[in-house]
Amino acid sequence: MADKQISLPAKLINGGIAGLIGVTCVFPIDLAKTRLQNQQNGQRVYTSMSDCLIKTVRSEGYFGMYRGAAVNLTLVTPEKAIKLAANDFFRHQLSKDGQKLTLLKEMLAGCGAGTCQVIVTTPMEMLKIQLQDAGRIAAQRKILAAQGQLSAQGGAQPSVEAPAAPRPTATQLTRDLLRSRGIAGLYKGL
Repeated sequence: MADKQISLPAKLINGGIAGLIGVTCVFPIDLAKTRLQNQQNGQRVYTSMSDCLIKTVRSEGYFGMYRGAAVNLTLVTPEKAIKLAANDFFRHQLSKDGQKLTLLKEMLAGCGAGTCQVIVTTPMEMLKIQLQDAGRIAAQRKILAAQGQLSAQGGAQPSVEAPAAPRPTATQLTRDLLRSRGIAGLYKGL
């Protein structure tokens, strides 16, 4: 098979579509992983990944499994564009007269592209995790409020549902992080 050069716009479109499909398919599993990791020992809400997904759908609806996905879906195309363009740039810089790159140079080009990609993905991951965890915190508050009502009523079923606390948006979280920690707050864990 002859080596065909694929245009940058075609690479960006392919990368963007693949990224959108990947985020959509994997996001519920990532949400369950984040919520399981963030629970405190004394306040365990979920026992397993399937338990977390079932409880999420029951308490937040089907789209609750995609809490925080908007950040990833919005930034996945520019993320892939940066990675692909940077990889092409580094490959071009490392090649001599269009010769095939050695394995080491291929690895260096990929490393350079990955480093550039991190500039986009680190803030995106920070916001995604905070948004995903907001649902776990809301579920814990709801359980604690229901337990408090049960205790107050001597074991009778609670008659009034605990009011749901408003969940933060990506914009609100970004503003709060920038106010409290500056730009470095978005890059914590880089």
